[in-house]
Parts: sequence; structure tokens; C-alpha cells
Amino acid sequence: MDSERTKVAELQANHQNLSRELAAARTQELTQRRELVNASDEIDSLKKKHGREVMDLEMDVKKRDREIRELNEDLRVVRGDLEREREAVGLFKSTIAQQETAQLTLKVQNNALQAQISALQSSFDFSAETVSKLRLDLETAQKRVATLEQEAREAEMVRRKLHNMVQELKGNIRVFCRVRPLLPSDLPTGALVRSSSGSRGVSPASTSPSLDDEERIRAEALANLAFPDQRDHREIVLNSSSESATGQERKETWNFGFDRVFEPHSTQAEVFEEISQLAQSCTDGYNVCIFAYGQTGSGKSFTMEGGSSSSTAGMIPRAVEQVFQVTEDLKSKGWEYTLEGQFLEIYNETINDLLGKGEFDKKKHEIKHEKNGTRVTDVVVQPLRSPSQVKALLALANSRRTVAATLMNERSSRSHSVFTLRIRGTNTLTGESCEGSLNLVDLAGSERLNASGAGSDKDRLRETQSINKSLSALGDVIAALGEKSEKGDKHIPYRNSKLTYLLQNSLSGNSKTLMVLNLSPLVAHLNESLCSLRFATKVNNTTIGTARKQVKSSC
Repeated sequence: MDSERTKVAELQANHQNLSRELAAARTQELTQRRELVNASDEIDSLKKKHGREVMDLEMDVKKRDREIRELNEDLRVVRGDLEREREAVGLFKSTIAQQETAQLTLKVQNNALQAQISALQSSFDFSAETVSKLRLDLETAQKRVATLEQEAREAEMVRRKLHNMVQELKGNIRVFCRVRPLLPSDLPTGALVRSSSGSRGVSPASTSPSLDDEERIRAEALANLAFPDQRDHREIVLNSSSESATGQERKETWNFGFDRVFEPHSTQAEVFEEISQLAQSCTDGYNVCIFAYGQTGSGKSFTMEGGSSSSTAGMIPRAVEQVFQVTEDLKSKGWEYTLEGQFLEIYNETINDLLGKGEFDKKKHEIKHEKNGTRVTDVVVQPLRSPSQVKALLALANSRRTVAATLMNERSSRSHSVFTLRIRGTNTLTGESCEGSLNLVDLAGSERLNASGAGSDKDRLRETQSINKSLSALGDVIAALGEKSEKGDKHIPYRNSKLTYLLQNSLSGNSKTLMVLNLSPLVAHLNESLCSLRFATKVNNTTIGTARKQVKSSC
């Protein structure tokens, strides 16, 4: 037991020694590790320092390389500059040599110029003498120009007198007749398809008409109109054939003659060419009235107002543009003009202001005939400064004008429109002054009740009756004027309608009046066309007197 205990004690002593050795070894190991970490940090620091030094050295090397390149470039530039300087020196030497030669040449030229100066001085003296003569000639020419301008003004006055004498010789009431062309809307809807299907025995949807079918349908739709006078264009002939009760063919022919007849192919420009001189009379101080007459759908509004393009512009914009052009041309002869316009509508014997801003029928407009012209109360009278302004006013008026549908025309004008252009002129050179007016009237369509389909509608019936009444009153006035011209004393029923009362001064014999009769080319409208032609013939045979120039009281 004692030996065992001794062994155990030895073992424990050995164990303690080993523990102490192990602790010492661990302490030594930690110390070595710390030294190793410190050594590693020192190595890293040295590496970084070495890296920075290497980088600095590389940057120094690059900087030296860049400086070397810059120095080389500077050297190249300096060498180039030196070479150019050497070339410039050579050039200067050459130039100096040339300049010496040029100096000798200039001396020679200077001597020659001195000789030329002497010659020019002599020429200048001669020119001064010539200028004096030319000044005398200029003064003579200026006097001649003043004389010619005076003669031109006098010639303009003679032209006006001769122009108005010609117009008076042609008659103060003139009548033009215009036949409109056939329109696609004039042909019955589906007529071409029915004709084609009937002639071929196939369904309408699977075929198209032949040219022969189209021509036949067009020929059937057109009335038989002829224009035999191809030189003066003053005649129109209507032919009609019908079958009597006994089965015999009955043919009828009607001949009419007017101051001018326009065929369907006539353009707006051709129509206005005949009207232009008459429209110009308002700048000479005359009252002028141009009105379009005819049944609904005969082309009155197109004739008077026209389309949107310059080639289709109607008589109103063309007349206004011409008046502006004439007033501009007459400025050189001392004339100064002011223009103003108004646009009225007469609907069911009520006057509406197409340029106003209020609602229709809210104001009661009254017609006043005064010494210096006709005036309508409470209407907008717009100063006119350019043709484009007039176009804008026409667009405004058209948007407000009363229209309605009838059997004769899908968008028929149901009212009379009266565009009035007033012009006042003063000649600052002669002291002469005058004032005139131009009335451009688009009458409502004339038609019978059974033709228009208005009898079944009270409003349309009233409109048609009112239209026909005013047109009948217009015919009565013209007839009475003709009788007055023949017999002397005759009452003129101007007050029977607002239309004739408004146009009293334009129809009284103091005005130059033109009626443009518009006709439809359709055979369906033949009876209406005959009625219109007979009325126009009555107008054409009427003499109402001599137009008088309207001169201001200050003249």
C-alpha cells in the first residue's frame, strides 16, 4: 500500500510538472504568435511602403517621359517655326525685289494718271455744261408731267361720262340669263343601276351601267335648250314635245332674247366680266342694283356668292374686290374713298341683320328713305378695309341666313338676302366728291306650291306664300315703272313688300339695275323655267328712266 501511494504521489507530482510545462509552452506559443503577427504587420507595412515608393518612382518615370515628349514636340515646333521664318525671310527678299519693280511701274502709271486727270478735268468741264442743260430739260419734263397728269384726270372724267353714257344706251334695266350645268344630284337616286339591271337582266348589286345608259339617262333629265346666237350670245330657245289626247306628237318652241345669255359651261369669271363695268359705276357716284332671280335650285346663290375657291367666287366677292382695286388705282388721280357694307335678310316680310349679334326678330328694323340714301334702323354697318374682310362677313352672314328643305332643293334659301356696299369719294385735287351704292341681291327661290311641296307644312307654306308675294310685288313695281315711263304719271307700289321698299332707290330710275335670271337645265323644271323667262322678258322690255349721279351737297 505504501508503495502504491508513493507511486500515486509521484504520478501526481509528474502530472503537476507536466501541467506547468504545458502552461509555460502555451504562454511561449502565444508570445511567439504575437511576435509573428507583429512581424506580419511590419512586413505588410514594409510592402505598402515599398509599393508607394515603386508607384512614386513609376509616376516620376511617366512624368519624365511626358516632359521628354513635350520637349520633343517643342523642339519640332521650334524647328518648324525656324523653317517657316527662313521661308518668310526668303519670301520677303523676293517681295522686296518685286516691290522695287512695282515701284518703277507705279511711277510710270502715276505719270500716265496725271495725264488722264488733265483729260478728265476737261471732260468734267464739258459734263458740268451738259448737266446744266439736263436740268433745264428736267424742269421742262416736270412741267410736261404735270400737264399730262392734269390731262389724265380730265381723261378719267371723260371716261366716266362715256362709260355711263354707254350704260345708259344699253338700258338702265338689263337682263342676263344663266343656265346652270347638270349636277350629279339632279339624276334620280339609283336610276343608273335600275337602267343597267333592266337592260342586262342581272341583279343591281352585281353590275355597273354602260356609258350609253348614262348618256341616255342624262339626256332624258335635260330639257331641250338651244343657244342659236353664237356670236352675241343673246338668245335662248326652249323646245318641248308631248303627245296629245289623240296620240299625235305636239311640238312647241319658245324663243327669248336678253342682253346676254350664259350657257351651262360659262364660268364665274365670264359672268362677272359682263357685270364688272356696271359694278364699277358705284365708284363714279351711281346707285347700282344687281339681283339674281330664278326658281329654287337654279344656282342663284352660287352666282351671287359662289364657292370657296378663287375660280368659283361669286359676283359679291368679285364686285367688292374690283371696287377696292378701282379705288386703289384712282388714288394716283387724287381720289380717296371710304367703304362700308351691310347684309340684310328679308324672311316672311321681316328684316333680319345678318351681321348682327342678337337673335333674329328681336329688333324691329325700319326702312328710312332719306335725301342721301336708304337707311335701315338698328343694323350693323361695317367699315370695309379689304376684300378678305368682306369674305369673312359673307361667311358670317351665310351661317345665319334662313334655310330650309323643299322638294325643289334640299337646302333651299327661304329668304331674300341684300348685300349693300356704300362708297363715298373725294378728289383732293379737283374738289369733286360723290357717293354711290352697290346692292347685290340674292332673291329667294320662286316656285309654285305644288312643285315645292310646301303645301303640307304650315311654316313652309307661309314662307312660300311670302316669297311669291314679294316677287309678285317686284314684278308689279317693274311693270308700273314701265307704264310710268310711257304714260308719265303712275303710282309705283313700292310699299307692297319689304323687298321692293328696301330697293326703292335702286328701282326708281335713279339707279342702274341688272337682273341675272338663273335657270335649271332639267326637263322637270321646264314650266318653272318658262315662267321665269316670261317674267325676265317683261323686265327686259321695261324702261324706267335715266340713272343720275349721286353728288354730295358740298360739291
